[in-house]
Amino acid sequence: MSKKSSLKDSRTDWERIHAMSDGDIDTSEIPEITEERMAGANLRVGGRPVSKGKVRISILVDAEVLAYFEAKAGGKDYQTLINEALKANLRDRDLETTLRRIIREELRAAGN
Repeated sequence: MSKKSSLKDSRTDWERIHAMSDGDIDTSEIPEITEERMAGANLRVGGRPVSKGKVRISILVDAEVLAYFEAKAGGKDYQTLINEALKANLRDRDLETTLRRIIREELRAAGN
């Protein structure tokens, strides 16, 4: 591999981009996202494919964590609540990462 950095300064005209309205953006070449296209999509994390559906696992959790989810679910189907909590955490982290990146870009563009 080359020791040369692949990071380069952006040549994007950010002033022009920020001045554009949503209507100014040409989206004519972007294919429509349909249920059929989404059904054929491959989910990847870190470049590796992720299987669709659920996977059976066995994990150890703290007793208080299990008690919390069992109480919240009324004693049944607490595994679904744990799964939903884990997925919500993933979404929140992705959102946080995206927001941090956007804020950094905006601050850099503003000269800070």
